[in-house]
Amino acid sequence: VQLVESGGGLVQAGGSLRLSCAASGSIFSSDAMVWYRQAPGNQRELVAVISGGGSTNYADSVKGRFTISRNNAKNTMYLQMNSLKPEDTAVYYCHVYGLFRSYWGQGTQVTVSS
Repeated sequence: VQLVESGGGLVQAGGSLRLSCAASGSIFSSDAMVWYRQAPGNQRELVAVISGGGSTNYADSVKGRFTISRNNAKNTMYLQMNSLKPEDTAVYYCHVYGLFRSYWGQGTQVTVSS
């Protein structure tokens, strides 16, 4: 299974972007799907997670601004990012994991200008 992120780019502060993470092969609907991000000089941090059952959790820094969702029929996960801030600038990675399996995407750059 390969994961491919898309939707990153350059946006002004206050703007919106929608990231997608598409799996090339089938993933299990029970797998958890996660968005991480890593800014230069910083450790990778969890942004949002959605369980197989649809439960979601967010980093405090993005609560109320970002929304994670998934479409199991399309093997795809999304991250709707609104009210973007310069501190959201990072490479965003998707991660899918389940029992004895773990997959990572290659990342997509998000840059928010002030």
